[in-house]
Amino acid sequence: MREQVSPWPFAALVGMTAVLFLYGVAFGVLPWWAGLLLLAVWAGLLAVVLRWFRTRPRATVLVPVVALAVWFAAVTGGARLLS
Repeated sequence: MREQVSPWPFAALVGMTAVLFLYGVAFGVLPWWAGLLLLAVWAGLLAVVLRWFRTRPRATVLVPVVALAVWFAAVTGGARLLS
């Protein structure tokens, strides 16, 4: 008998893809090194989603929310520090 696959990790991957767009746009408002740092954080969060894909399927949905919060903090904090 086949194990049923949860839809939550797929929703998390869609969320991570949407957040990747925001992380890419951050290159226009942040210095290049801050943009690269943000992309490294995003890649680490993507690794968390992929690691939790089978073990914690429902928790994966929270990772794009965390990624969005990190992006927002980086962009607003960077704007305050650099202006």
